[in-house]
Amino acid sequence: MKSKFQRFSTSGRIVGRVSLLGFLLGFMATGAAHAQYQGTAEQRRACTPDVYRLCAGEIPNVRAITACLQRQKSSLSPACRAAMDQNGY
Repeated sequence: MKSKFQRFSTSGRIVGRVSLLGFLLGFMATGAAHAQYQGTAEQRRACTPDVYRLCAGEIPNVRAITACLQRQKSSLSPACRAAMDQNGY
């Protein structure tokens, strides 16, 4: 009985590690794909209040946030509008 439990415990840990590795690899790939949309730290800082004010429903989807900010360009703060212009949006 004890050996069956030990086998199950070991296989559970392996499955957990494989799942964690898959999650991390997927997260890293997604992060790399979205990095082009995120802008610099200064640009993110300029637009963060506008994201919460105008596009909160799009968080955490970076592409959707960017599209929302483009749609709301007339309502953006001057700093965020300048950051969007700087990125070519």
